[in-house]
Amino acid sequence: MLYGSLPGAVLLAALLMPSGEARAFDDAKYPDWKGQWERFVVRGVAGPLSHDQTKPGGYGQQAPLTPEYQAILDASLADQANGGLGNFPTSWCFPAGMPHMMMAFRPLEFIIPPETTYILIASDDHQRRIFTDGRDQPTGIEPTFAGYSIGRWIDEDGDGRYDVLEVETRGPFKGPRAYDSTGLPLHFDNQSIFKERLHLDKGDPNIMHDEMTVIDHALTRPWTVDKRYVRNQNPRPEWPEYSCGENNAQVTIGKSNYFLSADGLLMPARKDQQPPDLRYFKQTQK
Repeated sequence: MLYGSLPGAVLLAALLMPSGEARAFDDAKYPDWKGQWERFVVRGVAGPLSHDQTKPGGYGQQAPLTPEYQAILDASLADQANGGLGNFPTSWCFPAGMPHMMMAFRPLEFIIPPETTYILIASDDHQRRIFTDGRDQPTGIEPTFAGYSIGRWIDEDGDGRYDVLEVETRGPFKGPRAYDSTGLPLHFDNQSIFKERLHLDKGDPNIMHDEMTVIDHALTRPWTVDKRYVRNQNPRPEWPEYSCGENNAQVTIGKSNYFLSADGLLMPARKDQQPPDLRYFKQTQK
């Protein structure tokens, strides 16, 4: 599925189509978040794309992890150094979920009808819904990787136009999930809470801030970062299509990952790695 400007426009038109109970939509009340938003690159920060983009990944994030979950990060980094995938299930093509889906690994697009703000994501997570119609957090719903997001628009400077979207996202979540590709872990109980303040930069309307606070049992305290996105100045940008399963050479069998070679043969991912158990295959006698 391509996330171009036309599908976004069609979605918006459909959502705003008049109905018997539909209320008028005053576009002037909402901020101008139109366009393609890409990850803001911080100069001098090397390594994998990280949750806090002002710092390197892994240990460089300085996440306030409990000793138990610091050990999980240690094990993830050690496994990756040895050719494994570590604590990063997205390598197996699972959705990244919150908060990784807001990293802008690929571009974001915001569609803002009055009752639901949609974030289209040009990656495997595809989209996120933020309900702004005054509803409460539901109970008894099925777990998802993205969680359930409820937002509230705020006119912070009193000029008659909304400028801040406050969002709270709760589970139940599916898991496991990780902040980034180093395997920086969230708690395996999947009871995370995410609180966000999305707004444009006061000095530059082409920069957006997502001030995100994570409350999670793997942390010793709430962890707040300022994620930023920059608006593409091309009025007709290219919208990429991405599917994790396409050209993914990782093969997971049981708890081990292997690699698919260019000639279609299974290869080890680690030094001296044993082949998978082939008991259900007829063995060729040599």
